Amino acid sequence: MEFVIGLLAFLFVLFVVLGAIATVKTVRAVRRGVERTGQQVRRTVEETTLKARSAQPGPMGELARVRLELRTSLDSTRRALETGIRHDPSLSEAAGLLDRLEEHARQLDGELRLLMEREPDRGRIAARLPDARERAGRIRASADSLRFAAQDRARRHDEDGLAALSEQIEIEAGALRHWTAPAPAPEATSDTAPDTASETAAPGAETPRAPGIEGPKDASHGRTADFGTDFTKEFGPDFGRGRPQSAS
Repeated sequence: MEFVIGLLAFLFVLFVVLGAIATVKTVRAVRRGVERTGQQVRRTVEETTLKARSAQPGPMGELARVRLELRTSLDSTRRALETGIRHDPSLSEAAGLLDRLEEHARQLDGELRLLMEREPDRGRIAARLPDARERAGRIRASADSLRFAAQDRARRHDEDGLAALSEQIEIEAGALRHWTAPAPAPEATSDTAPDTASETAAPGAETPRAPGIEGPKDASHGRTADFGTDFTKEFGPDFGRGRPQSAS
């Protein structure tokens, strides 16, 4: 009995502790949500005010335009990096650099906000404008560089993936058409056979002569002709003229 009572007491304490932890986490989540909502509301109100003041001429309108352009550039870069980091974790370092860049942007935006709300001297505001535009331009250029690099990296990654996928699809399509035989090579026709044979003949082969007109093939004929030619050369052209003629 005592064991059952102790077990029930332990379970009761455990449930109380778990309920307290859940309550604390819920309160913190609600507080963060309220704070986030408040920040978004304040930011929306500030941006609306800046858009209204940016249409005004003079230093106040210029300050509003500088602040609005700075916020727009940083927000666009933040959205681009948060979208790309889901598929490419290597963008986390770029997101860290953007966090550091946003610190400088908040510092500059605070200075410009004080000039717009607390500085009555318009001459001082006009004197601070060139430096503010230069700093804001440097921050925007850095933010734009990160955003453009993230966009180019995402496009390049998509092109590489598409090329690899297209190659795999071509291979799979060829495997699915396994019954298709390759086209046969064209055979040589009878019209082109003699030309091919003549082109492939040996370059030193002689053309056969017609029967009856070819020269003597026996070596003895060649020696007889050489014999008569040798006597003529040895005894002169008058050899044989002084021999007696046989009686007829």
